Amino acid sequence: MFSLFYGLWKYMFSKKEFHVLVLGIEKSGKTTLLEKLKSLYSNLEGLPPDRIVPTVGLNVGRVELPNAKLVFWDLGGQPGLRSIWEKYYEEAHAVVFVIDASCPSRFEDSKSALEKVLRNDDLQGAPLLILANKQDLPEAVSTEELALYLDMKKLDERVSMYEAVSAYDGLGIRESVEWLVEVMERSKRTEMLSARAVATPG
Repeated sequence: MFSLFYGLWKYMFSKKEFHVLVLGIEKSGKTTLLEKLKSLYSNLEGLPPDRIVPTVGLNVGRVELPNAKLVFWDLGGQPGLRSIWEKYYEEAHAVVFVIDASCPSRFEDSKSALEKVLRNDDLQGAPLLILANKQDLPEAVSTEELALYLDMKKLDERVSMYEAVSAYDGLGIRESVEWLVEVMERSKRTEMLSARAVATPG
């Protein structure tokens, strides 16, 4: 009887844990975003932007919400490091792709990197959030302009959204996280990953 009640309690009160990949080419603001997430959702003060160095490898940020736990994997975006991205695809519930909206000369590189991500079968069905970052800068383009430029036809096949954000001042970040949690909770991708975890425990 105890195990029945414990199982019910665990089911009702345990929070789902979601793994979110944070990708983008170098200098798009991924690590600044991660530090801002930490300061917005926990008592930890994130690093100030002037002390953040480019990621070589992986940064991990954990965020606890009332209804979910999120683990963000921020991966280095330099050309030589992008080959390691796919090692993390299989376990990811969703992808956040960060683009420096203030630097149109680098949109083409971002577009080709994103297209390569979306072609990978290991990310099939993963919701995609494209962040038009650095909205605190006057030259930043809007999400509409960025969407026109990227012209991602393949996005029709998956749940996706563009959001205007500033990792520097926090604009749009809470809204982005709320959207992510909502879509991950009802995603077929989440169902598939949960079923796989049950089938291969430990």
